[in-house]
Amino acid sequence: MTQTTGRVFDDIARLMTDAAGAADGVRREIEGMMRSQGERFLRDMDVVSREEFEAVKAMASKARDENDRLSQLVEQLTARIASLESRNA
Repeated sequence: MTQTTGRVFDDIARLMTDAAGAADGVRREIEGMMRSQGERFLRDMDVVSREEFEAVKAMASKARDENDRLSQLVEQLTARIASLESRNA
């Protein structure tokens, strides 16, 4: 009887191991499908990549800094012109 009981437990353990392996395979398959669907969804939405976003962000920052520099230069030149005009008046 002991040998029969041990065999039953071995069969149950083997069945559980096979079920766990099958469940893991299904999980990996579902993850792959979800990842593929997500990538397709983002591609269809024409979402920019992180690299493209960072490049445009850097360009915008550089343009903003240049705009600030040029604004200061315009203010200085405007003040200088006003100063020269007041001397000649």
